Amino acid sequence: MSLPDILLVLLALAFAWSMGAHYTGACMGMPYASGSIGARAALWTMAPLSLLGATLLSHGVLRTVGHGIVAGGHLHTPAAIAVIGAAFVLTTLFTQRRIPTSTIQILVFCVVGAGAALGLRIRWDTVARLALLWVLAPCAAFALGYLCTKLFDALPGMASAQGAATHVGRALVLVGAVASLAMGANDVSNATGVFLSTGLCGPLLAGLIGGVGLALGVLTWGRPLLQRVAFDMVRLDLPMATAAQLVQALVVLTAVAFGYFTSMNQALIGAMAGTGFARGRRTIDTRVMLGVLRGWLIGPAAGALLGYGFALATRTW
Repeated sequence: MSLPDILLVLLALAFAWSMGAHYTGACMGMPYASGSIGARAALWTMAPLSLLGATLLSHGVLRTVGHGIVAGGHLHTPAAIAVIGAAFVLTTLFTQRRIPTSTIQILVFCVVGAGAALGLRIRWDTVARLALLWVLAPCAAFALGYLCTKLFDALPGMASAQGAATHVGRALVLVGAVASLAMGANDVSNATGVFLSTGLCGPLLAGLIGGVGLALGVLTWGRPLLQRVAFDMVRLDLPMATAAQLVQALVVLTAVAFGYFTSMNQALIGAMAGTGFARGRRTIDTRVMLGVLRGWLIGPAAGALLGYGFALATRTW
């Protein structure tokens, strides 16, 4: 491996590490918030499952990122370094400020910005399909979250009886585990999809390398984000939390099955908003939700600008 290749791998690992920490709240925040699982157990449940999902279930999404955004599916290593470096900086910044955002949108628009700086042709048809999915996924999650909550409410004694609450708590941990698997499959391509663009390796090794970074991020920096989504967004009881987490996992895994990726946070917050709407608008913290929406708007714009700037800096490499 050349020195630029080694730098790219290290940056990708750092980006995956940052994402692993960033998504602990989206995957295991509600099981932890409900008392169904402790923080340490939540992190140690999530880490190996995110590694497994990244290694075995991410290949279609890796190909979409690696070959579907830039025309011809090829990036020189310096350009890939610019893209991953910019995405890593922005994701880490959002994580430090404890703001859930979409690393997927950041990554895609870092590629767009780098392409503009380097005169590369962007496949806008792929970007348009991804953008449409980003709009539809939280809307679908909202509707499914509403329906699942109504369904759970129709089941007699779902939340009131101690035995039922225990079973629901176990189910919540289970769907959190499935969400962790989905996160690995969905998000590893943000960090290592460019390995396919540069010809560094194939999807299996790219998924494994990124999965290691995700798992390390969960274990070493994941605790601060565990409570942000669950405690601050919506006041959830066990049936609502289970419905929201289940819907998130289903929406994300459905996208992954077709080789596309969507935001874990957007899917979860859409589902949480749906569960909250099923119980009345007073359950939603509007101030925090608006802050997250601002993050979603800022992320892509910042990604395009930073990707452009970083790519300009690599033109002489």
